[in-house]
Amino acid sequence: MAKFLADPPIGIVGIGSDAPKELLTNQDLEKMVETSDQWIVERTGIRTRHIADEKTTTSTLASRASLSALEDAGVAPEEVDLIVVGTATPDMLFPSTACLVQRDIGAKKAAAFDLAAACTGFIYGLNVAAGMIRNGTHTTALVIGAETLSKIVDFEDRATCVLFGDGAGAAVVRRVSNGRRILSTRIMSDGTLGEMLMLPGGGSLRPTTHQTVDERLHYIKMNGNNVFKSAVKSMAEIVEKGLDDAGLGADDIDLFVPHQANIRIIEATARKLHIPMDKVFVNVDRYGNTSAASIPIALDEARARGRLKEGDLVAAVAFGAGFTWGSAVIRF
Repeated sequence: MAKFLADPPIGIVGIGSDAPKELLTNQDLEKMVETSDQWIVERTGIRTRHIADEKTTTSTLASRASLSALEDAGVAPEEVDLIVVGTATPDMLFPSTACLVQRDIGAKKAAAFDLAAACTGFIYGLNVAAGMIRNGTHTTALVIGAETLSKIVDFEDRATCVLFGDGAGAAVVRRVSNGRRILSTRIMSDGTLGEMLMLPGGGSLRPTTHQTVDERLHYIKMNGNNVFKSAVKSMAEIVEKGLDDAGLGADDIDLFVPHQANIRIIEATARKLHIPMDKVFVNVDRYGNTSAASIPIALDEARARGRLKEGDLVAAVAFGAGFTWGSAVIRF
């Protein structure tokens, strides 16, 4: 367990997001695997997802989202001294995607590294960046969640290929004097459940060979039923703990922003927390599961749609491979 409390106050002062223009619809998937629009919508709530082309990488989307967040914050790239990228789909094993973002946006003074916490990557990144700002080693952080999951999805596996999409979201994090602030973050993991959701090939356990490629081990593998059960329980509990850290309750929440994995998980988590759906932001129907990008994309879109306003209290929560999970309570 790890938690961060806002003393001194640290807040999100700018947000931005980006997604590829190309859409993959349920009707498109009907032509690729044995599935149907009705089956996908009933079980996941997803109708479309954004798909990156061959030239678009995770760092491409992350850099675009970062520049948007910096513009929103009124901060120049040269002022950024920390870049943390949460991603499960880096451009390459090394250098880090964060270093590529640093290069592409011109953040010459920044330390940069990737963080591997799957779908919880953005919240893990907030926790880490806030702690580093809090201890005085850094002043201005870019926390990014970015994914091109379509590049590791097996489009012969109907159970997983309908779920995932591509995109990126970024937040500028700094000390604040009043108003916006991160009130609490909590992060957790349970490595004993790791085999329920993984990409088996390409690491030191199963290095890339003709055999691993032939066995399709370089694609996402998931035990959906067990992920569902663990996700709902873990996300509800860590939101409650995060609210308690901040001295708040579920009734205080103006907007609940859960990881956009599956409409059933979203609805079940909201019910467990007794949060009405009119306080829940949902865009899974248009993006699918964008893993670490899910929360920052949702925050940016919620604000653009008038769902997130100045002074609102937001509770965000995510759950991903590892298993990892985490919550953030934020005053905007």
